[in-house]
Order: sequence, then structure tokens, then C-alpha cells
Amino acid sequence: MNVQRFTGRTSRDAMQKMRQTLGDDAVVLSTKPCAEGIEMLAMAPQALAAMHQMAAAQQTPAVQQAPAALPAPVKQAARSQPAQPAPPVARPASAPDVANDAEQLAMSTLSFQDYVRERMLKKRDAALRAEAEQRAETQSTARAAAAVVAAAEPVEQRLARSVAPARREAIAEEAPHRATPSIAEHAQREPQHDAAMMSELRSMKGLIEERFGALAFMEKLQKQPEQARLTQKLLDCGFSPLLIRKLVVGMKGDIGDEQAWAAGVLERNLITGEDEAPLEDQGGVYALIGSTGVGKTTSTAKLAAAFATKHGASNLGLITLDAYRLGAHEQLRAYGRILGVPVHTAHDRTALEDLLELLSAKKMVLIDTAGVAQRDTRTRELLEMLGHRSIRKLLVVNAAVQGETIDDVMISYHAAACKGIVLSKLDEAVKLGPALDALIRHKLKVVAVANGQRVPEDWHRLSAQALVHRALRAGGSPAYRFDANDMNLVFAAPQPAARAQRPAAPAF
Repeated sequence: MNVQRFTGRTSRDAMQKMRQTLGDDAVVLSTKPCAEGIEMLAMAPQALAAMHQMAAAQQTPAVQQAPAALPAPVKQAARSQPAQPAPPVARPASAPDVANDAEQLAMSTLSFQDYVRERMLKKRDAALRAEAEQRAETQSTARAAAAVVAAAEPVEQRLARSVAPARREAIAEEAPHRATPSIAEHAQREPQHDAAMMSELRSMKGLIEERFGALAFMEKLQKQPEQARLTQKLLDCGFSPLLIRKLVVGMKGDIGDEQAWAAGVLERNLITGEDEAPLEDQGGVYALIGSTGVGKTTSTAKLAAAFATKHGASNLGLITLDAYRLGAHEQLRAYGRILGVPVHTAHDRTALEDLLELLSAKKMVLIDTAGVAQRDTRTRELLEMLGHRSIRKLLVVNAAVQGETIDDVMISYHAAACKGIVLSKLDEAVKLGPALDALIRHKLKVVAVANGQRVPEDWHRLSAQALVHRALRAGGSPAYRFDANDMNLVFAAPQPAARAQRPAAPAF
């Protein structure tokens, strides 16, 4: 049997070599991967016909040979023996039947080879179609990225477009050094390669959009110097970039004094209780909550003194829940003795509910709570203890801390469910902008402010105009002021991936 071996990098190369050597009617016996790529075993059609003729020639003499006649003595001996059933003898096939069977066998082999070849072609067509779909999706993503690039600066546009040719050149240089993979390995690696390319294109598109958005904003600030001045002023006052960007985007036309315009917008968005009656006139049960060291006990004493001055100490009730600090309840008891009001202590929710029922006839009941850090696990226990339906919570916020800390406190203490916010330690705050920024973004109401330790002189109700005016005239240390170059760095820097999860800016 004259079987020849052909190899090539792909099945197409091996098939082409086989056809050049054996012709188009050659019979392919097997195809499998090898070190050179694809190995194909084939034989000429004449060799297969010769095999069929050789098989027919070997079987024809045996078929045509007739059985010889038995001798007479053998026949006589056979008659004298008892008759026994003869074993079944297979009837030999005739020569034409063997030739027909060989021809059918040859046709079956050729049919199987055709079936294998057709199946391989179908797999190849399916792989080509999948590759065409992936290429179409890649081209659509590239066109979308190119549309974003077209809206940017010419220099950045050329840089973005130069990425694709560089990548193609790198692939072209790397291609000759790669080992030829098999068909199975190529089918497994192709989806992974396409997925990696799509991920890279998406990340590149996001980076281009982010960078060009910052460049467009900086170009807008350069074309409109009044917006640049306002942005730098608000950053120096401690306002967040999220609120500043929203405020500057809404600044349209010639407004004259940009600081006065920004002050008016901030005043309209800052909620205060100046149009309502003060807390000491409203009455009710109030619990002052907040993190450690914000001035809850002092604020409780100031509010109690303001109420006792107007309505008398007999209509006031004082309760303390601060059992953590050593001698904490003694501080409130000292204020109570000055006012002539007894101070009760509650250690759990049951005792607190009993005291509220005992003091239900009082016009105002103030509850001083323990200072718990906003990230402490006891914060949730404290809020659950104050879950009585008659208790209205007042969140005391230190105006002198960082804006991020104020945000964290408001979220941990559920400021949206509180009656209002008490801004404490205004006398210690260098910049009031972070506190007002958090109040505007969370849409919370300021019911009172405390700017000192005196009781009750340092307890006030300020209007939105007064608070914004004080926030905008804050100077601060020159070391923390932004320069023009610093502004470019702040707004041109790429933003992290968590940007999509940050709270939405307020609507001005």
C-alpha cells in the first residue's frame, strides 16, 4: 500500500501539497496535528483500485474450484457407517459477489472521507463567521472611540490614533516568532484573545472620555476667566469639587460679580429653620446625638437654659444616657442644679421609656446621649435605644472637621431621619465651607448653631445668608490655597472607577 505523508502549517497547505503530488482524486486516510502543524496521510486512487483487484484475484481460484469426486471405497465405507448430520458448510461467494463487496467497501471509504472533509469545512466556515462577527464588533467599538477622539484636541487625537498602528506593528513583528498552534488550541485561544482585546478597547475608551472631559472643562475655564476665578475661590473656601463643578456649569452669560451670584445660589439651596419657631418655643422630646467631642452636653445645656428662660424650669425635663464616660452625667447635673432642674439617668431602653412616661407632662424633655464614633458598632445600638415614637433626634455636627468626616457622620447617624442639624464649634472652624457643602448635598436643615462654651449666650439661629457669607469670607492658611497650576492638576487628573457610585450633585 503506497501511503504518503504530507505536512503543512494548516490543513489547507497540507491539502495543496497532497493534490500537487497525487492529484485531485487522491484518498485522504487521516488528518492530525503534528510538530510542523498538520499531518495528512493519503494515497493515490490507482493504489486503491490495485488493492481491490488484488483482493478479487486471491479469492477467485478458491471460489471457482469444484469439489473432487470421492473414490468408490470411500463411498462404500461412508454407506456402512451410521448417518450423522453434516455440519453446516458456508457457501463460498462467487467472484462477482466479492467484486461487488469490494466496490461497495471502496465507495464507503470515499464517502467517509467526503463526510470528514465536509464536516471540517463546516467547522472552518463557522469559525470564519464567528471571527467576522468579532471583527465587526471590534470595528464598531473602535469607531465609537474614534468619534470621541474627534471631539478632542488635535494632539491628543493623533496620539490616540497612533495606538492602533503601533499595536499592529508589534503583532506583525511578533508573528514570525510564534509557534504554530493546533486547530484545537487556536479555537480555544481565539475567544480569549477577542475578549481581552474588547476589554482593552473599552478601558481605552473610558480613559479617553475621562481625559477629554477634563480637558474640555479646563478649556472652558480658560475661555471664561470669571468661572476660573469662582472655581478657585470656592476651592479655597473648602467646598467640594462635585458641588463646584455643578455650580460652575450652571453659570451662563455675563453675571457681573460671580461671587455674589454664587452666594445667592448657595443661600437658596441651604435649608435653615429661620422661618420656623425656635426649638425652645416648639417644645417636645429631643435627643441630641453625634460623635465624640462635638459638644452634645453643652448644646443640651444651652437649649435647656434658653427654654427655662422663656417658659420656666418647671416645664423642663432632663435625661442623660451617657454612662460610658467617667463623671459624664455629673456635667449635665451641674447645669441642672444651676437651672433648678433634676437630671435623670437611663441605662437601657426600658428605663428611658419609663422616664418619658414620668415626664410626659413636661413641655420639653431633652435627652443627652453618649458620644459614640460614627464607625463604632454601638452607634446602631444607640439609635435603636432612641427608637421611641415621641423622640425627635437632633444631630450635632462639628463644623471644624473635614468634609469627608461630616459626610461619614451624616450617613452613619441617618441624618435624613433627624429633625435637624446643630452646627457646633463655629468659633473653632477655619473654613465653614465643608459643613455647608455637606448640608446642601444631603438637603438637611440647620436648626441652631453654637459658637462657644458660654451657656446660653453662645446659642444662635443664623440665616442662610449669614452662614454663606461667613463661609465665603474664610481665608485659611496660604499653604492650603490652590495655585493656577494646582487647579490644572486637580481637574485634569483621571478619576477612579468608583466615580460612578458617588452621590449625585444637587440641582441648582
